[in-house]
Formats: sequence, C-alpha cells, structure tokens
Amino acid sequence: MAIDWSGALGPRQKGIAVALCEREGPPRLLRPANHAHWSREDVLHLLRDALPQDTLVGLDLGISLPFADAGAFFPDWPGSPPDARALWALIDAICARDEHLAAASFVDHPEISAYFRRHGGREGARFHLPGALHRRGRMRVTEQAQARAGCKPYSNFNLVGAAQVGKSSLTGMRLLHRLGGAVPVWPVDPLPETGSVLTEIYTAIAAVAAGRTASRAKMTDYAALNQALTALGSPSVAGSGSIDDHSADALLTTAWLRVAAPRANLWKPADLTAQLARTEGWTFGAA
Repeated sequence: MAIDWSGALGPRQKGIAVALCEREGPPRLLRPANHAHWSREDVLHLLRDALPQDTLVGLDLGISLPFADAGAFFPDWPGSPPDARALWALIDAICARDEHLAAASFVDHPEISAYFRRHGGREGARFHLPGALHRRGRMRVTEQAQARAGCKPYSNFNLVGAAQVGKSSLTGMRLLHRLGGAVPVWPVDPLPETGSVLTEIYTAIAAVAAGRTASRAKMTDYAALNQALTALGSPSVAGSGSIDDHSADALLTTAWLRVAAPRANLWKPADLTAQLARTEGWTFGAA
C-alpha cells in the first residue's frame, strides 16, 4: 500500500490518495466509504482497524525531524524530546485542540516556532544551524541520501512553498502517534518477521526506479503512468487521458514497493545506525 499524504487544512483532502497492490495484477486506488476524498482520520482508521493482513505500507512524508546534525530536534530547548516516538507524542499533545490531525499549534508554539520557516517571511532564528552552508534548512541523514540519488528533498522544518513537506510530515507524526503501536513503523521499530509494517516513502524514488528523472517524477496522464508501471514489470491500470498526480504517485509507488520490498539491501542502508533509526528514521529505498 502507498499513501500520498497531505498536510492541508480542512476535514477532507484532495491531496490524499491510497493505492494497493496485491501479489499480482495492477495496482488499484482505494476510496473512502461514502466520500469523494479521504480524511486523515479515515486513513488512521484504515491503518489501525482495516489494514489487509501482512501489508507493507508506504507513507509519503517525513516520519521525524533532523536530529543527528545537532544532537537534538530542537537544540538548546529544554523540552526537546529524545527520540521519534517522544516527538510524535509531543506534537499530538500540543495540537490536541487542532481538528483533523492538523499541526498549526505546534509550528506556532512560542518556543518551537523559532526552528521553523513559516509563511509571511517568518523564518525562525533557529531555522539554520550556526555556520550552515546552504539556505535550505536542516536535513536528516536519509534526506542527504535522497539527494545523492538525484532527488530534491526539502527540510521538514520548512513550511513554505509548493514543494514543502513540513506540514505533511507534522500531521503524519500525529497519525503515527495515534496508531499507538498497532502497526510497527520501520526503522523506529525493528522490522517484524511477519505481519504488517509501515515505512516512510518518497514517491520520487519510485519514479526514478521506473525510468523517470526526479524533475519529471510527477505524472498527470494515464499514458505516462502506464509506461512507468510497465518499466516496473506491473500490469497497466485502466483509464485514459488525465489523472491527478496524487493518484498517479500512489499507484506507481505501490507497484514499486511490490518489487522493492524483497530487496534485503534496502532494509539495511549503510548509513542507518541504531541511533538514527530511533531518532530520525529513514526513507525506504534511499541508499
């Protein structure tokens, strides 16, 4: 299963798409019951209560924030949590009154906001570390690996711009906390020998594996999507003309997960240490 996520405001999100691959056959989109669009609570219910048995779930967001570069998520703040699960709990607690698993209260927190770049030219004093070599913000080790693969990752502390993933990541961390361990989250949790597992994905990695470039990762028509699916050895999906890029991302990425999951090396990236797994996590497929 691949889930293209959204951090947008509101009860239901056009940007959320959920696709599923069986062991054989083409990928297919899943739809929420009685609604045209998914809510974040719908996805939480699906993962916690209605997930097919033995499913690998890829969630397109950052499951944590940078930690290794400064030895803390929020250096010099006494309340900085020690690991990813504590970070998820902190975000959910601060945002308890934010509806629909939103995370506005977290980024507007009087102390934590100093670490984020927000709209209206509000760049916090701690958005960059002292002596930073670029202006893109702090990166996790896995995002550095993504960049080496030709992708263009953004800092999860950046909340500005069409390509930012910070809002999605923070709302996703609320979902991960609400899961309450119902599904293990690799590599924060060890990879289970059996059963379902959830992991972070970056849909551009799937697109590159299907022969597209990172700059052409987005697909908006069935012809391009089916060409990419063919490159992955997957049957085509029915349809012609245009398709929204969220659905295309989910369909292609679930087909990629089907062929990538058996590759043992992708579960053992060279730079992933036990400390990184516990704090920053990792993106499945980033070498």
